[in-house]
Amino acid sequence: MLKESVATSRLHYNRAKDNYDEIVQFSLDISLYDDKEKIKTIDAFIFRFIKLQDFMGDKLFKDLLQRVGEYKDSMSLIDVLDKLEKLEIINDSDKWINFRILRNKLTHEYPDNQDDVIEGIKLAIEQFAEMKTILSDSIEYIDRKGLV
Repeated sequence: MLKESVATSRLHYNRAKDNYDEIVQFSLDISLYDDKEKIKTIDAFIFRFIKLQDFMGDKLFKDLLQRVGEYKDSMSLIDVLDKLEKLEIINDSDKWINFRILRNKLTHEYPDNQDDVIEGIKLAIEQFAEMKTILSDSIEYIDRKGLV
């Protein structure tokens, strides 16, 4: 289970990274809406950003904690994050909560509010590097402990 969760997390990350590498070269302003290819790239990035955040929060973290005997079905996401922080797998559970808030914002933004959409994209780009660090730290912990 954990091995598959790591592989799926890497898949979502790598696909998002491909789009991220293109987006960081764009001018992220209102002119963005005139280029359909850029919009497709951004949409693909946001989709994978959301998938990665959801998958890690709902599956990878729980599988990791279950593997080390620290997971209970009654645990909330906050409980999971707190346990990961205590095990020193993540540095700051509040960062993950901020990812979740951004994820919710990105899924509920309306296309006619272009300034808010662009700000959400910029924030996702900034937070993507932090999400990579958390994924890398989680995988490093799994490898160091020989969990897969």
